[in-house]
Amino acid sequence: MRLLSGDARDALLTPLGDAGRSEEVARRLGSAIALGLIEDGEQLPSESQLAATLNVSTVTLRDALADLRQRGLVETRRGRGGGSFVRMSQAALAALSRERLGEIGVSDLRELGDLHAMAAGTAARLAAERASATELARLRDLAARMGDARDATDLHRLEGRYYIEMAAAAQSARLTRLEIEIQGDLAQVMWRLRPDRSAGSVAAERAAVVEAVARHDGDRARALTEAQVAEDTRLLIEDHITMTRSTAS
Repeated sequence: MRLLSGDARDALLTPLGDAGRSEEVARRLGSAIALGLIEDGEQLPSESQLAATLNVSTVTLRDALADLRQRGLVETRRGRGGGSFVRMSQAALAALSRERLGEIGVSDLRELGDLHAMAAGTAARLAAERASATELARLRDLAARMGDARDATDLHRLEGRYYIEMAAAAQSARLTRLEIEIQGDLAQVMWRLRPDRSAGSVAAERAAVVEAVARHDGDRARALTEAQVAEDTRLLIEDHITMTRSTAS
């Protein structure tokens, strides 16, 4: 089951700029896999088609696919019916997350957290004014499913969709696009976040925001969301510092 809309998939797999290096291509595809935009077992488009979509050369794309193959996230099969297929692997995503978290500095993590708090907090406040009954039902369903998440991968994907759906409930296309971009940046590093956290507690936190939205209490919905994002950001920075110190010693 695809967890995110086709719009989210299209937004993440947009053409890269001049800096379309193989590392960036691998990062984009890795984020799409992490968010569930490209599903386990799904066949990727042909190399020429995917390279054109991302606006990179086929050589750059092949280097990126080789990187993902080495990480265990892509499998290439020969012969009739062959091609490159996505392989969902929590271990591979966790390893990718460790590497990505090590690359991002504290200041970048803080700025990304600030941006996410602004976008998600504003979305929650506006959703309290504008969300339809259908959108509220969808948000409640997502919060409930977080509590029943099978594993960390399932929980992270549901959280990504929760934030995007909250932005959509704010009835703002630009805010929704911004949230999709932020989730693309967060998709990999979030795998390092609170590996021991309870799905039930995460679900309860998000459900509290949804109920504030349902009561049209925009100030509380925004305050709860900003606090939750700030706590996630604090833990990411703490994890980054711990990891880089252990690597240096």
